[in-house]
Amino acid sequence: MERIFLIGYMGCGKSTIGKRLAKLLSLSFIDLDVHIQNKYRKSIAELFAGKGEEEFRRIERQALLEVAAFENVLISTGGGAPCFFDNMEVMNRAGVTIYIQANPEELAARLRASKTVRPLLREKKPEELVPFIREHLAERERYYKNAQIIFPTDHMITNEEIQLTVDAIAERLKNRNR
Repeated sequence: MERIFLIGYMGCGKSTIGKRLAKLLSLSFIDLDVHIQNKYRKSIAELFAGKGEEEFRRIERQALLEVAAFENVLISTGGGAPCFFDNMEVMNRAGVTIYIQANPEELAARLRASKTVRPLLREKKPEELVPFIREHLAERERYYKNAQIIFPTDHMITNEEIQLTVDAIAERLKNRNR
């Protein structure tokens, strides 16, 4: 039985890495945000707007508790999931946590290129993005750094770079289990 949780700031590559890593490790892949969207039949942005952040975080926690009971899964969490309630402790007890780390400039570049609308960034002008991420990431890193593995990913643009990252994480996991 194996459970792996990928955590990190929005745009760090949790879903991209998670899908490939799950396939490589023969695990089922669960994107926590997609799990929530399927259950409520609304986008994360709609849930955030309609229910507010506090209620969304309760919904997210319940979904985390559900998927943390599954076996042989790799779970990609939302960027805020580790930062509320005792979610980080829940994940650390249930399986292996991996913080996918990237610097604010890299995160801003990835988020600008993303097609996904992020509720926390909706009102931000391009020149506000890096300072906002820097400040917000500083608040969240105290949670992220409780992960059992911290893996930097500052250069992950091409398919080859993504695959090298996935392979390196798989190797870290294998060496951890020895």
